[in-house]
Amino acid sequence: MSTDAHCFRLPALPKDDFDGEKPILGVRRRMCVRLGLGTLIFLGIIQLLSVLSGLLIVLVPNGIHRITYKWGQLGHAGQGLSSWPTDFSGGILPIPCHSHNDYWQHVPLYSAIEAGCISVEADVWLFDEQLYVGHSLASLTLNRTLASLYVDPLVNILKKQNPTTRFHPDENASHHGVFDTDPEQSLTLLIDFKTSGSSLFPYVVSALEPLRSRGYLSHYNGSQIINRPITVVGTGNTPFKLVDSTVSNPHQDIFFDAPLDAMWDGPADEKPPTIPKTGPPVYGADIDASMPELVAAEREERSANDDMGQGKSGAPDTPEAYTTANSFYASVSFTQSVGHVLFGELSESQLALIRGHIRGAHRRGLKVRYWELPFWPIGLRNHVWDVLVKEGIDILNVDDLKAASEGVWTERTGWWS
Repeated sequence: MSTDAHCFRLPALPKDDFDGEKPILGVRRRMCVRLGLGTLIFLGIIQLLSVLSGLLIVLVPNGIHRITYKWGQLGHAGQGLSSWPTDFSGGILPIPCHSHNDYWQHVPLYSAIEAGCISVEADVWLFDEQLYVGHSLASLTLNRTLASLYVDPLVNILKKQNPTTRFHPDENASHHGVFDTDPEQSLTLLIDFKTSGSSLFPYVVSALEPLRSRGYLSHYNGSQIINRPITVVGTGNTPFKLVDSTVSNPHQDIFFDAPLDAMWDGPADEKPPTIPKTGPPVYGADIDASMPELVAAEREERSANDDMGQGKSGAPDTPEAYTTANSFYASVSFTQSVGHVLFGELSESQLALIRGHIRGAHRRGLKVRYWELPFWPIGLRNHVWDVLVKEGIDILNVDDLKAASEGVWTERTGWWS
């Protein structure tokens, strides 16, 4: 018998299975697929375990979680201890932001306080001896008034913040503000006079009586400012001469929004930087001082006219007239005074102008506010906000309360974002 007869023979396979690289490539592909699937399954299991562990903490909390989760509820730890008389704004930290056109917010006044803003703005119109709040005539309604949106809510809030209890028997013994975390912080109510200033002024004085009678309004007592929970400032067509008069403003509890652009302060031999302006002239900035007859005419018009807008109505000839006795803010349109921000950065001339404004206002004891700030692109807005705060403005004029309160605007990614 041949030895070949005792050899084990493999079954014949197609020749193509042994020729070339095809078998090797097929095995590699299968191994890669299996490895990839195995990795995904492993990661999925890890993720599932992570989710389950989180649910376990929620469903089966430890001791501290069991206490904090139902603290103060009936039948649980802390029953009856979760609230206190002045908890209206508990946990809210006040920040130096002004809620511009506050009546546009989801909840006027309350949204601003919730964000921590220490200043709110109401545009006021006089019709039929009533003070209505809105941005334009078309937006006015009979029920949106200065009283319903601001005065009455503030009275209710402050009554809650100054309760009558066994430990605090006299609500007038203290004058706590709207912020429980900082009771001494005053909330500024900026009233923008939209109709004739001289006609509107006495109605505003009268409308503030519910706050005044309870001692809630900051005022000048003849020698110093008495700080109280609410500080009222008149802007828009508010006439300076009526604010500065003890006849029309007998309690001296309405202050003026002075013209910031008139207060530039620098070295004696230095003039304010020249910035290309847009829009109407501000406080004579575009009038050539070499033409005294024009300067005099412009000053006379400001002094005589009560309806010239922020910082101009019934304005005096000299910025030295604005003091803490009659003014609170010093404001100006950013666009008209500082100009447009080109190439995403404030120029050195613009920075010099801003610094001069701030020096001049602070020398007079006034708080600096720029309105009409750029709002888009968001990155550009954030850049301007960041620079103004770092340069020392006192209040940031904002529409986006969430962005202002979260402070994310300090993390600039680009002017276009």
